[in-house]
Amino acid sequence: MADTPEEIKKAQKKYLLIGLILFAFTIVTVAVATVPALDFGKHGFDTWDAIIGLCIASVKATLVALIFMHLNHEKKSIYLFIVLGVLGGLSLIGLTGWAFIDPIEYGTATEGNGFFNPEMVIEEE
Repeated sequence: MADTPEEIKKAQKKYLLIGLILFAFTIVTVAVATVPALDFGKHGFDTWDAIIGLCIASVKATLVALIFMHLNHEKKSIYLFIVLGVLGGLSLIGLTGWAFIDPIEYGTATEGNGFFNPEMVIEEE
């Protein structure tokens, strides 16, 4: 932490610079999403636009965590929990993606889709 006025002024300049960088990255994110000249991939919002937006958001989140949340001054053991959290999040993303490519279709059972069981049909009286 800052103890002298000089250190406080230096910290203020750093926080202002990081704030300006975050603001600039926000403008870049909006530009990538809206400006046709910066449209990557197919026309409109697609996978490439999402990947670029998430990369920009990751850089911004890292800056916030390191600078404003003071994680750059933490003990080394905190990084184990950060890595475990990131790995847990990535595994959840992977499981979600795996669920979307699963060939099983859930929903109402109808004849011809392989899930229809005539014994399970309840006829109304």
